[in-house]
Amino acid sequence: MSTAPPSILVVEDDRETRALIAKYLRANNCNVATAADGREMERWIADHRVDLVVLDVMLPGEDGLSLCRKIRANSALPIIMLTARGDDVDRILGLEMGADDYLPKPFNPRELLARIRSVLRRQASAVTASATPGATTLGFLGWRMDCRRRELRNPDGALVAMTSAEFDLLQALCERAGRVLSREALLDLTHGRNVGAFERSIDVLISRIRRKIEPDPREATLIKTVRAGGYVFTPEVETA
Repeated sequence: MSTAPPSILVVEDDRETRALIAKYLRANNCNVATAADGREMERWIADHRVDLVVLDVMLPGEDGLSLCRKIRANSALPIIMLTARGDDVDRILGLEMGADDYLPKPFNPRELLARIRSVLRRQASAVTASATPGATTLGFLGWRMDCRRRELRNPDGALVAMTSAEFDLLQALCERAGRVLSREALLDLTHGRNVGAFERSIDVLISRIRRKIEPDPREATLIKTVRAGGYVFTPEVETA
């Protein structure tokens, strides 16, 4: 993480919860702005630098899942979802929309801070990797992954938007093409067992990557599921 205080936007409609989160984060060296709904969130993001969004699922008007999807369609801005229900359905939905992590209510503000720091560390590591000279380019079926710039381009040369977690996972698969990798192994290769990582999140990320690279995501041919094994990347990968 940078030594500069991170700029966090807290989007929460409950005034008391919003104020408590903001107070705790400010006390722990974060610059914090708050928003009560999606409109306020979008206005703030358009006019200010934001390093991470803490986004409640249950909001008046447009809900958090829809807002998460809109953010992710245009940027890789880190998002941590807050949900009033802690079951798998909520966290999986949030991850499918592109969230980097989730936290069920009620929660300890200390845990939220730990997750914020974890997500920002992961992003900072990705930026550092992108500036490292001598990194390779991986190619498969006309697709190109620039591991230095951390860019994915389709066979037509168009840039494909990828979150940091998606890029890390696809790179791990490409670098080990033809090998069956368990979910546990993929977690170790990508998240390093960071706070908030769980094996089901690998399935969600695989689903998101398939929607971007597979000719037919419903009949995956590039990233195949191996029953009781994990996943295998099937194309031949060229390294430049």
